[in-house]
Amino acid sequence: MTSLSVNLNKVALIRNSRDTTIPSVIEAARTSIAAGADGITVHPRPDMRHIRPTDVTDLATLLAQPEFATIEFNIEGNPFEGPQDNGFPGFMALVKQTMPEQCTLVPDNPVQLTSDHGWDLAGDNASLAAIINQLKALNIRVSLFMDPVESQIELAANLGADRIEFYTGPYADAYGDHQAILSRFKEAAVFARSLGLGINAGHDLNLENLGEFCLAVAPVDEVSIGHALITDALWSGLAPTVRRYKAILENPG
Repeated sequence: MTSLSVNLNKVALIRNSRDTTIPSVIEAARTSIAAGADGITVHPRPDMRHIRPTDVTDLATLLAQPEFATIEFNIEGNPFEGPQDNGFPGFMALVKQTMPEQCTLVPDNPVQLTSDHGWDLAGDNASLAAIINQLKALNIRVSLFMDPVESQIELAANLGADRIEFYTGPYADAYGDHQAILSRFKEAAVFARSLGLGINAGHDLNLENLGEFCLAVAPVDEVSIGHALITDALWSGLAPTVRRYKAILENPG
């Protein structure tokens, strides 16, 4: 069955809109896990617009407790982002400090509103390959954020990635007239698995489109969902919303 990793960035974004500690990222993680989430995802950015380094370290401490031994911690971000004057220690420094189970490498830049494309791996990837090797030496699973392009996916496999995470924004944007783009994801997933890559997916997956994607692209190892899930939670509550997403993953048809 596909695992659900709950992205807590939007919880931190709401908190950061005021000089306060609420809503609590830690309590959101506890609530999500109690409702059935298989993992917690965060995407710390250098401007600290939502998740802060202290959130990452606090979550690492929480998830290191024996009761959360089966819960995956997934840190997303651009591995080339270095330390900033605002206290951001650099992406790789934060990862090495907190040792998540999975690291999802994303080619975003500081001015992007959100991640909106996968890696273009044509050209010299020596720096990225070195980072992947560092992470794997630490026993951290490496996933690369990718578009459904077979030539790019082959390069990801050659770099030593364990998984790819499909950027599913185009599928979500086309939903309602989405069969052509869904076929591209399905074919790319078959190709990726033939290379030994696991399949993750994330970006704009929601209660309406999640089941069809997972059914078509199956098996999907993991989905990471934040924006839609936290938005739904405003109306239904966080725990009931997590349970609704889990129910879809348990029976996507």
